[in-house]
Amino acid sequence: MTSILNNAGAISALQTLRSIGSSIATTQGQVSSGSRIQTASDNAAYWSISTTMRSDSMAISAVADALSFAAAKADTAYAALDAVIDVLGEFKSRLVMAREGGVDKGKIQKELEQLKREVQSMAHSASFSGENWLNTDIANIYDFDLNKASSASAFVRAASGGVAVRAMDFHLSAVSLFNSTGGGLLQADARDLETLGGMRRFSSDEPLISDSTVYDGSHGSGWMLPEGSAGGPGIFYLDDFPVGSPLDFTVPGAQISFDIILDKEASNPNNYSGTAAELEELPGPYYLGYPKPITITKADVDAFDPSLGGVITTNTEFAAVLNSVLNVEGAYVSANYGHYVPPGSGSWIHNPKMMSIQTLQAHGDGSYVEIANLSSVGVSAGGLKESFDFGSRGSGMELYFEDFIVHEDGENLDGVEINFTFSVNGGPATSHSFNRTYVNELLGKDSGKVETAEEMAILLHSLIDADWPDLIIEATSPSTIMMKSDPATDRKWGSGTRIEFDSIRVNIEPIPTINFLAIDIATNPDKLSTYIDYIEIATERIIEGAATLGAFQNRIDMQSAFTSKLMFSLDKSIGRLVDADMNEASTRLKALQTQEQLGIQSLQIANSNSENVVLLFR
Repeated sequence: MTSILNNAGAISALQTLRSIGSSIATTQGQVSSGSRIQTASDNAAYWSISTTMRSDSMAISAVADALSFAAAKADTAYAALDAVIDVLGEFKSRLVMAREGGVDKGKIQKELEQLKREVQSMAHSASFSGENWLNTDIANIYDFDLNKASSASAFVRAASGGVAVRAMDFHLSAVSLFNSTGGGLLQADARDLETLGGMRRFSSDEPLISDSTVYDGSHGSGWMLPEGSAGGPGIFYLDDFPVGSPLDFTVPGAQISFDIILDKEASNPNNYSGTAAELEELPGPYYLGYPKPITITKADVDAFDPSLGGVITTNTEFAAVLNSVLNVEGAYVSANYGHYVPPGSGSWIHNPKMMSIQTLQAHGDGSYVEIANLSSVGVSAGGLKESFDFGSRGSGMELYFEDFIVHEDGENLDGVEINFTFSVNGGPATSHSFNRTYVNELLGKDSGKVETAEEMAILLHSLIDADWPDLIIEATSPSTIMMKSDPATDRKWGSGTRIEFDSIRVNIEPIPTINFLAIDIATNPDKLSTYIDYIEIATERIIEGAATLGAFQNRIDMQSAFTSKLMFSLDKSIGRLVDADMNEASTRLKALQTQEQLGIQSLQIANSNSENVVLLFR
């Protein structure tokens, strides 16, 4: 029906044209932006996810930049370490050269000083953007919380919506050559436990390398394992050799006769130099000792040394002749007595009158030596006399206490660990260990420090009592601790008794105890061998640090590669959510444009009918 009030065809065509126009605008937006979802109104869920992921992608891009920054710092430090290792090789070669006779050590020291400065220069120059890993300023370089250099390595979003930035840490104690508070690889290691409260001792006045495995002096310095301490052997002294009156055994019938009695136990208080109470606590039976009649004649003198011609003129000759007869019986004679004049001068003055006789404790657990029934014919007794003496009952070891700290040990939260074995009187050794945590819990501290002899005694009791309940451990002064067997239960005498620390191991040793910059072969030529050992240890520590740094560099490279892949993956995932399919969008746009043209033509046709009606009124 034709109406002058409504043009239904035009209205329908106009509505269609409007719908097509809206679709064209949407499709043109997708084609021009490349995005299927541009605003929250397009798809709230997808828009929210894509917007968050784009934000995360920017954060991950920042992580990639941080990794590049960390790689630059690590590369700088590694280049310097590699160069320092080469310089230390030159340094060691100069030290080896200085061992040759006739070499001017003063001139070599001048070369060493220049090499020291070169190492310092390399360490100071190894800086990137103001950060230096080889020349550090760390209050406590052994504290892993303080000595770490951190770099962002990952940006993580949890399922709960929380985010976190993960970091990779590198501990500068592995590569720092010089630290302002000490502890760098070319500085003395402040964690040196020194004598371990007296459990071990110096092998020289100034140890250069703290190493509990050094016990035979082969390093020239360092630490020695403490020798076991035993009760003293029975020994008595003779001070009456007839100086100037030779013992002439060429006289017919000349001889010296006596009985030697060895390793006898004390059978009554009168024969014991200690207290009667100690003897009364120990029931018999008692060992009566090993007796042997001894006769010295010209034949014995000739058997020892025919060049003497049967005549003994000095106490050292007489001691040697006696030893040739008595050693096999279990006694030892010495005449090496005297003193330095002046003290400490190295000039030894021999005492020509003095000798001593002691038991070798070859026949039992006693420690007794006696000369009895002494007589001489045609010759004097050479200063011998009837006498006896006991050694000490039981074992005893006096520790000379020095305070020490059991330090932190990197990732090992329990700190430095000390292991050792302990035995009494040759019994099966027991194994013991302690660390920083053990010391702190035992003494109620957080410093790891054993400060007094009393605290050291407490520590030793806690370690040893369970296996050796009869051992007495007590602080006898602020600087000494006595460890001894209880005479009420230990009936052994003399050198046959023994208290012994052995196999002492500290997990961080060997460590240097001097500074690289303090090496001076001109002033200390006698320490040349130990300087070489020190450089070897220091070089090994730096090589280990460079290896650790190389592993860190490799991790940075792997994390950087992963981060790049992750960023690509995120971009791809975002695209899948919001990017438009350009082939589809362009084809759709073309179709909509065609529909728009047809809609316009339809609107024109619909409007043409209305114009015909209007003509009727003209």
